[in-house]
Amino acid sequence: MTTLAAPVLRITDLDRALAWWSRLGFAEEFRHQFEPGLPWYVGIVRDGSLVHLSQHTGDAAGPGLVYLWVDDVDAVAAEFGATVEDMPWARDCEIVDPDGNRVRVASAHDAV
Repeated sequence: MTTLAAPVLRITDLDRALAWWSRLGFAEEFRHQFEPGLPWYVGIVRDGSLVHLSQHTGDAAGPGLVYLWVDDVDAVAAEFGATVEDMPWARDCEIVDPDGNRVRVASAHDAV
């Protein structure tokens, strides 16, 4: 049995959010809108990690926080101008999307 979780983060501007998350290597998997003019609900994926982005005001009041494990935290930090810190559990940094959602990005100590 496989279990996957998909955190839901509140966004206000779909195109801006997708552009920001694509810098992290995420690609759009699906998008849903009940009818034209209504808010979007979009799924994005990177290496099997799922994040859902929602314009619905009742979803994920936020801002939210996601902890993302990657092979090379230094590359992500360089892309976003963040500082990597050595923590007891990993090397990590924190970046913030255009809607204020925080993304902590980490690599295991032996990954780099």
